[in-house]
Amino acid sequence: MDTFPPALSHGALEEVFPDIFVVTGAMQTVLMGAHWHFSRNMTVVRSGQELTLINSVRLDAAGLAQLEALGRVTHVLRIGALHGRDDAFYKDRYGATFWALPGMPMPEGLQPDKLISADEGAERPFPDARFFVFQSTKLPESLVLIERAGGILVACDALHNWLAPDAFFSDESRTMMAEMGFFQEANFGLVFLQVSEPKREDYTRLLALEFKHALCGHGSPLRETAKAAYTARCEQVFGR
Repeated sequence: MDTFPPALSHGALEEVFPDIFVVTGAMQTVLMGAHWHFSRNMTVVRSGQELTLINSVRLDAAGLAQLEALGRVTHVLRIGALHGRDDAFYKDRYGATFWALPGMPMPEGLQPDKLISADEGAERPFPDARFFVFQSTKLPESLVLIERAGGILVACDALHNWLAPDAFFSDESRTMMAEMGFFQEANFGLVFLQVSEPKREDYTRLLALEFKHALCGHGSPLRETAKAAYTARCEQVFGR
């Protein structure tokens, strides 16, 4: 019997760069005493016939058929401590290699097969992947730099690009999150900032990487201007 959290509503997989796909789906949780219903993204990277899932979102039967038509699910990456609801489902269904950061909180019975590391020469899930790891945060957090198309950063909560609420928001969450300032281009995750308390030096290191685009755990793809936009946001949050 399937004992994993059920699939929630979601859209279709969309190819946003060659061999890189994003699907947006719903998330429901209780956080800080409030019920939150909002959207989240999964990024799928194809390398040959192998698929790597980043920020996993469980898909329904039709969505899984679409995913399986792209290739073989080989790796599942948990790059942020506040995500991970659907990692165990994909590891179980496909026998995928599960990657996570050292010290990442895990549900009972789930342990990483491989550890994410930014060390030079560390193992990678696909050849043009490069890991960035925050050093100052209270909870583990990382990003994946895909060295294609001038550099594509895949983030969990460290970077957001929610321009407006979408169909996966409840009315309550739409209003609450608008008032809290979630809907800004090239934002940093507000809950991430509060819970993990990243320091400026981590963002300074991140912004020294070569990239042009960002695919975030929440929001729309940010194309071409990502480095300049997040640099400006860093100055707004931490000062010049």
